[in-house]
Amino acid sequence: MFNWFAFLSYIIICCITPGPNNLMCMANGSNYGFKRSMRFCFGVTTGFTLILLCAIACNFFIYEYIPVIVSVMTPLGALYILWLAWIIWRDKPKPKKEEKKRLHLDTTSIHAGMILQFVNPKGLLYGMTLITNFVFPYDRSVGMFVLTLVINWFVVLISNICWVLFGSLFQKFFEDYKKVLNGIMALMLVYCAVSLFH
Repeated sequence: MFNWFAFLSYIIICCITPGPNNLMCMANGSNYGFKRSMRFCFGVTTGFTLILLCAIACNFFIYEYIPVIVSVMTPLGALYILWLAWIIWRDKPKPKKEEKKRLHLDTTSIHAGMILQFVNPKGLLYGMTLITNFVFPYDRSVGMFVLTLVINWFVVLISNICWVLFGSLFQKFFEDYKKVLNGIMALMLVYCAVSLFH
């Protein structure tokens, strides 16, 4: 029998707890404000939806190979998270001329949010776990998969908006203590990367 409480609890807890997406949303909110950060939120939400579609396909076609996919994506995702930690740690205001000379990663773009999902081990494991444990054994109908995608889309978007809002509301505080807070966020991302191997 399908357990709605476990299903919804898993989605809400996984989406609202700190992870690479939420930390990037908070950093974007504090650095660029609420409105500009919304593109990244929509990118994360779209990327998460694509991850769930991939998880559904995995369950139908390559169910026995999922552990192999996880073992390959975990170290790649950990390296990417560490790279994000480095970007946040070294972030500081730059003069306009210097910004033009250097290649700059736009962490507020839709495509950055989408791409992050495919190297985000928390997102990949979340998607596979959600479909494999909470949906696939109980209901394999198209309607259930569509409902799962819609519920997930809204929860991820609301979660990201909350983290951006938190970052943008405390923008002045973040500006005053930027180096310390960037260090804390970078360490949290390092923790996210290390925790993948425990």
